[in-house]
Amino acid sequence: MAPARRTRILIVDDSAVMRSLLRSVIATDPAFEMAGTAADGASALNALALNSPDLVLLDVEMPVMDGLVTLRQLRERGHKIPVIMCSSLTQRGAKVTIEALAVGASDYVAKPSGQPGREAAVRALAQELIPKIHALTRASQPCAIDPLAPRLAPAGLAASVAGPVSSALPRVVAIGVSTGGPAVLDVLLPTLPADFPLPIVIVQHMPEMFTRAFSDRLDSLCRISVKEAEANDTVLRGRALIAPGNHHLLLKRSGARYYVDIKDGPLVSRHRPSVDVLFRSAARYAGPNAVAVIMTGMGDDGASGMVEMKQAGAVTIAQDEATSVVFGMPNEAIKRGAVDLVLPLPGIAGSILAHTR
Repeated sequence: MAPARRTRILIVDDSAVMRSLLRSVIATDPAFEMAGTAADGASALNALALNSPDLVLLDVEMPVMDGLVTLRQLRERGHKIPVIMCSSLTQRGAKVTIEALAVGASDYVAKPSGQPGREAAVRALAQELIPKIHALTRASQPCAIDPLAPRLAPAGLAASVAGPVSSALPRVVAIGVSTGGPAVLDVLLPTLPADFPLPIVIVQHMPEMFTRAFSDRLDSLCRISVKEAEANDTVLRGRALIAPGNHHLLLKRSGARYYVDIKDGPLVSRHRPSVDVLFRSAARYAGPNAVAVIMTGMGDDGASGMVEMKQAGAVTIAQDEATSVVFGMPNEAIKRGAVDLVLPLPGIAGSILAHTR
């Protein structure tokens, strides 16, 4: 039997140190092999034509032709190959990365910051990067499911219901999304009218600094207002609140007023912010007055929380496989019986509106 074909990866970075680190990361997984390296965007486009890689790791900031320009040219030439942006944790790096995700990058990883040492840097990069490469090249293994997860609430994040949920309360939309999320939210949120009758709370897996740039960009594109959530922000109709990076976002209620709480807390479902944390809080405080939407992303974050939302009477919607960059999160929720409707991206906004009537 012939051995399985390995995933061929092209590394594009002007830093020789970073190219070396990424080569070491690729070498940790026998399913991958190098398709070449390039030190600038122009060389990358040539290497892409010559070496036929399956995936590109693309630096955001490079001289001559930066990552954003390179990505745009790659897409304009018709290449649909997955691209993971490699970004520094800076304000400029965050802004350019968000733009890259909007114009066709599949995902991103943050470069090591500080002086962690080579071995530690390789381990940290591998932990984040390897699963993303597998997911984007359709080679990932199914996530293990913890049958107790729907019943568990992490310490410090559990909350009791603030009185019975009333059908007279306004509905609220809770959205969870990960890999491919910026691009799908770029499609979904700008379709909503300025007088959209529901408030929206969103968890998008992103680090600190990136969520502020992401929220600001969406606010400039949408008729509803979009902002990075702050503690005690009132959840208002016609506004979307996005969880700040590295913090959990919880929906809470005081009387007839919905508001959000921001918590540090432990990682939940391997993430902070976690979709499970948001969905569990929405199940407790909004119950049947909530609409839950789980969209593209790898892993299973949000599946357990969506089980709780469905049990609490919420309407639950999952993005379909055909329009998802990675079908992991929606598929896990579907497999657990937590989803009422499976819809393509263009049909989700209309379905949300239909359930407000």
